[in-house]
Amino acid sequence: MELYQIRAFVSVARLGNVTKAADALHVTQPAVTAQIKGLEQDLGVALFVRAGGRLSLTRAGERLLPCAEALLQSSAEMQATAQRLKGELSGSIELGVPGETPEFLRLGALLGGMQQGLPLVELRTRSLPLLHLLDQVRGGGLSCALIVAPNPPRDVQWHPLRSLSYRVAIPNRLKPEMQNWGWRFLAGLPWIDGAIESHVHQMLRALFEQQGLDPNVVLRSEDTSGLDDFVRSGSGCALLREEVAVLGAEREDWMVWSAAKVDAQLFFITSAERASDPLIVAMSSVMQSVWAQ
Repeated sequence: MELYQIRAFVSVARLGNVTKAADALHVTQPAVTAQIKGLEQDLGVALFVRAGGRLSLTRAGERLLPCAEALLQSSAEMQATAQRLKGELSGSIELGVPGETPEFLRLGALLGGMQQGLPLVELRTRSLPLLHLLDQVRGGGLSCALIVAPNPPRDVQWHPLRSLSYRVAIPNRLKPEMQNWGWRFLAGLPWIDGAIESHVHQMLRALFEQQGLDPNVVLRSEDTSGLDDFVRSGSGCALLREEVAVLGAEREDWMVWSAAKVDAQLFFITSAERASDPLIVAMSSVMQSVWAQ
């Protein structure tokens, strides 16, 4: 029984899919399958059963999952203790980020803080939609991530950094039709949305579902940090961060519909097994000091 087999077991159990687990662990799907099979042989019990195209834990798997998670936690704590004994922290951290601007995420200030306090630590960032960020952190593919969500995420360790709101921005060319304003009319306007896995899409869908409506999406943009350009050009409506939406309205780049607002938070997240990693602990401290300013 090897630690990498236990890590594969936990990742598949969390994600319910071998392909997603393989992506999160940066190995091939056959490798994950072989690791699970080897662990089952070592333990003498089946851990998963396939049902409806998804892997589900057997009764034995359900009983053994907490033990496996505890082993990974103990391993992380042992590594953290050893790292502290080495003195200066060194290594690399891959931080997942949502589709928002580096300025808003304060990545420059974060890098400056790390260069000052953690000079031997290399920071790498990877931009992914919300649901992919959660999968990667839960499965171990990312050390940690920044996410935007209305509510705290499940199955991860999280720290709130700031509260924020999103507003509906509408192109100026639609101003003559304002007498028809209402939710149904709004839903029928052209909308620029993010990818289905993105935080923007999740919030936009929830906003209209409350009214029993679906927005008329004409474009899904992978880069949700540039949705304001589409509104400014008159291409369609979009859900924008409040400070961006209000500033654009003051400049008469677009209009803001006052009847709708979505509240959310920016969270710093990591998996439970990585939470005690000295690199993550140190980076979390820098992150919170950056956002305390």
